[in-house]
Amino acid sequence: MSSAVADFDRWIRNDFAHLNTELEEAYFAARTQILLDCAELDGIKQRLMREGAELARRITDSRAMPQDPHMRYELLGSVGYYLGACRRHEIDGAQAAAWPLARLLGSSLGVAPRFVFAHQAFYNRAVRDRFRTFTSLEDERTFITYNALAALAYQRTATSLGRISQLGVSSPLAAYLLQDALTGLDEVLHFSKVLSKQLDTERFFFNIRPYFKPYRVGGVEYRGANAGDFAAINSIDVLLGLCSPYDPFYQAVLAEKYPYMPPEEQALLRTTTATEPLLDAFIRESADGPLTPQLRDNADLFLSVCRRFGAAYAFHHHQLVGPFLKEPATYAPPEQQSDLTASGPPLDVVIENLSRLSDLRAARPRPGATSARASLDKLRELLDATA
Repeated sequence: MSSAVADFDRWIRNDFAHLNTELEEAYFAARTQILLDCAELDGIKQRLMREGAELARRITDSRAMPQDPHMRYELLGSVGYYLGACRRHEIDGAQAAAWPLARLLGSSLGVAPRFVFAHQAFYNRAVRDRFRTFTSLEDERTFITYNALAALAYQRTATSLGRISQLGVSSPLAAYLLQDALTGLDEVLHFSKVLSKQLDTERFFFNIRPYFKPYRVGGVEYRGANAGDFAAINSIDVLLGLCSPYDPFYQAVLAEKYPYMPPEEQALLRTTTATEPLLDAFIRESADGPLTPQLRDNADLFLSVCRRFGAAYAFHHHQLVGPFLKEPATYAPPEQQSDLTASGPPLDVVIENLSRLSDLRAARPRPGATSARASLDKLRELLDATA
């Protein structure tokens, strides 16, 4: 690591977090998203902007770009933290000095030139028990930790399901993998429940959520970070057969999130259309003759995985998105209603799209949506017919 990169990393982990925390405590005391035209706070904002811009410029001027792609991606996250904080505090001006570095890093990796949730979760080395954060607030650490743990559990589930097609759905080894997928989804639900209990609603709304807003790099605005920007949940969608990559709505979901994922996650997402859905494989083999005991046991496990997956995502939608974003947003002043989401569109559009995804993942029939309900019912009928 060059000295310029090391200095920037040290600043992000220390002074940057302290400055943001001072600002957030002032906002929270006033129960407002931001305070403008306050001389004391404006001085802190200007210091944050000035120091970050100078450190980013030193990296660009030194041309000491990390050769390791992993380290370049980490550096992009740090630069993104700085740009995201400037956007959060509505600071204009010298942060443009970081744009050339962000664009260079993004183009070299084939990703959006901003921080994403992967930078907060998995490209975020801990030093003396602390990983990079915007602030030193415990609620921010809680938010990142439990969302990251849920993402790891989704990845465990996706890995297990992805191995089944090589073995066949009637393999005794498939039973082990389906059981492992169930365990992974139990962990997803557990981590989501812990997050819903430990995360303070007001702290999240006033002091954490605002860092996830869209921001500009040069003349282009990039949508905000999303804790779902990983390939695993989409792999599960398609592998189970609950969502179809041929569905125009779901195609748009995949295309929209692609630039906001790490390079290796992008590669995994590209393979989501190449494997036969397990639901189709179970129906095909079950309709081909009398069910063997192993095929029946595996099919029952598969249906349990589908139910658990739908339940885990429904909990997230109803117990996290609703209470922590939708409900507090109703109290925001009218002039701030258009600036509440990380995803660009207005909040009601974002909530509607998430609701549609929740219905797809739970196989709930929905007008105009491609549901797997009929196929799941067909598999159950085949199991009942040979009981």
